[in-house]
Amino acid sequence: MALDRRNFLKAAAATAGGAALSACGGSKEKAACCKATSESACCKGKDAKLNLSFQESTPPGADLKEKFDFMENLGITGFEPGGRGLAGRVKELKEALSGRNIKVSAICAGFSGFILAEDEKVRQEFFDTMYAIIEAAGELGSTGVIMVPAFNSQVPVKPHTQETRDFLCEQLDKVGAFAVQHNTTVILEPLNRGEAFYLRLVADAASLCRDINNPGVTCLGDFWHMTREETCDMGAFLSAGKYLQHVHMASRKRRSMPGEDGEADNYVAGFKGLKMIGYDKYVSFECGCQSEDRAATVTAAVQLLRNQWEQA
Repeated sequence: MALDRRNFLKAAAATAGGAALSACGGSKEKAACCKATSESACCKGKDAKLNLSFQESTPPGADLKEKFDFMENLGITGFEPGGRGLAGRVKELKEALSGRNIKVSAICAGFSGFILAEDEKVRQEFFDTMYAIIEAAGELGSTGVIMVPAFNSQVPVKPHTQETRDFLCEQLDKVGAFAVQHNTTVILEPLNRGEAFYLRLVADAASLCRDINNPGVTCLGDFWHMTREETCDMGAFLSAGKYLQHVHMASRKRRSMPGEDGEADNYVAGFKGLKMIGYDKYVSFECGCQSEDRAATVTAAVQLLRNQWEQA
């Protein structure tokens, strides 16, 4: 076959399509998304790094010392505590982490009330508790405090309109400014529609960050929620770009340890996206554990993610 311009372009398109299809897990729709987003992406893979983080319930251990010993032996460098009561734990956590190669990553929520409440008293409860967590997060050197604008169970809530979005941007700008004063951020987390209808896509969270244009307002991608909402893991992370501050990790069927759902637990496409944006923050476990041998299961999950990061 003569390698004329038409045949060359056909061959190139087939190769690109096959690569995108493989990266996105075999779906033609996902492949199209990945191809479109990757064409405009700035590849910074050499700057990317897989920094793994555990929530407090992830590692085995009777107390923080045992948990942190286990984490250090696995090379885990991040710790994601819950936000509830965090102000009263600052001294405890600082002492437990002293001299260790583990830093506080994000803070997992813990506030009361919610920012999109119709009731002003409920909104004020959110601000009062959120600001206390942000102050503690700053003292601990945390990357940010994770928040959701409203869960489905939180009512009465402002309607899903442009006016509500404008209101949310105004309020988040205030919270972000407070976070910057304390050398940290707030991190918007999109959830699946079963938990929170208002904010479901990573791109939507990133667009809020862009419109607010405040360094204290960032976003998160959670593989568990992304499984149900995103058409392409790679595309989701590329859409977040510089606004991506944190990543949550779980198995893709039961929200257990990565690997406990077998072949479904493939994160390579998402890791490709993280590498393309030069992501060097934390990938944190937020999941349960089906196995009675937690130590062995967690260890296997860590190795699985490291192997897939290398594959990406």
